[in-house]
Amino acid sequence: MKENIILAAEEIAMFCRLQMYVKKGLPIRSSEMGVLIYIQKQDEAVTPLMISNFFQITKPSVTAMINELIKKEYLVKAPSVTDGRSYTVSITDKGQKLVASTHDEYFKAMELLKEKMGVADFDVFLRLLQSANEILKEAKG
Repeated sequence: MKENIILAAEEIAMFCRLQMYVKKGLPIRSSEMGVLIYIQKQDEAVTPLMISNFFQITKPSVTAMINELIKKEYLVKAPSVTDGRSYTVSITDKGQKLVASTHDEYFKAMELLKEKMGVADFDVFLRLLQSANEILKEAKG
């Protein structure tokens, strides 16, 4: 039993390391790239709280990423129209170009897995990951 848990931890760690290598060469951290992609895909104005909830990270972490992305001119901040204490962020043209130029590379590993595993196994893999994430989220909060 314990060997199975150790093997699982090692395999998950290896998967994460291999996935990290895919994202090398970005001018920003992969977590910041994730934020840019998230913002780009939203149809509504994005708040720091939305980012925090989606990525399950603290608001101070989100604020640090947003400030870094604003400094590098990938995002702009606008005061909220409904709450004077809050703000929304949107992606700049420079940010749009970065997302577009790295989109294929960013998702290449997932496309490779889907191709090599087959659609059925890839769907099972995805459902299991989603289930695992839900369990870990519940345990965390």
